[in-house]
Amino acid sequence: MAIKTGKIDISSELKQNAELINGVISEAVKGFDGIGGRLKEAIEYTLGSPGKRVRAAVALWCCQVVSGDINKDAQTAAATVEMVHTYSLIHDDLPAMDDDDYRRGKPSCHKAFDEATAILTGDALLTMAFELLATKISEPEKVVEMIKTLALAAGPAGMVAGQVDDLQAENGTGSGDDLHNIHMNKTAKMFSASALLGAIAAGASQDQKDLLGQFGLKMGLGFQIADDILDVSSTSQQLGKTAGKDVKQGKLTYPGVFGLAQSKEKAQQIAQEAIELLKPFGDKANILRELIFALLHRTK
Repeated sequence: MAIKTGKIDISSELKQNAELINGVISEAVKGFDGIGGRLKEAIEYTLGSPGKRVRAAVALWCCQVVSGDINKDAQTAAATVEMVHTYSLIHDDLPAMDDDDYRRGKPSCHKAFDEATAILTGDALLTMAFELLATKISEPEKVVEMIKTLALAAGPAGMVAGQVDDLQAENGTGSGDDLHNIHMNKTAKMFSASALLGAIAAGASQDQKDLLGQFGLKMGLGFQIADDILDVSSTSQQLGKTAGKDVKQGKLTYPGVFGLAQSKEKAQQIAQEAIELLKPFGDKANILRELIFALLHRTK
């Protein structure tokens, strides 16, 4: 059933964007020479898994909000975000990390292949993403800014830091501030990078980039709170991964710290804050507003 929160059928829009980005990713992978055998099979397996490509959509639509269309640079940038995201999921599912046998409704990479192949597949996707930015973006200035943006969000002061803190917080007694920092680093900064990459592709002004970067942070935090809620309220079949795993592993989550009702309130408040940031863009940003509500009320 399509999610409709207004005049825009956001499910249909996400599906169209996913098809677009899947095509961009497929063509990009074909352009890499020297990848063969088991590694190529694992890369195609993980990138080909069904997904909403939400981060890619953020990049594409932020470009559209600024410039009125979705250019090739935005498509390339969106593909690199999904490559980095997929690498993070492969590593996240490993036994040494969050230990999950399923991802996007299919066996995780280390279950479909083996742990060593999964680690190397993740490594390959991460480096491939930066090679794509370095070779396929139209202007040198954009290349440098995009590489820096993605590296900062995905690196040791971003997603990696969030993963380390998330693992260290297992079975502990972390605070709401600890939880906020984990989710900001692990999830929100990559959403912010997605928004910024789209803005950079569109040639946005610094003010526009600042607004969309902050919007991405808010969206990412709201997305992760909703994800925490889904872990305790949805089934494994709905999620495409193991439900209830956060509780079993003693993860620091919003429902665990604040309770389910207050977590929903916080997600709603953050969504409203994100929408406020879009005011200067007027009606052009309606699709981003619809996306916020769709992510907040999703069931998987």
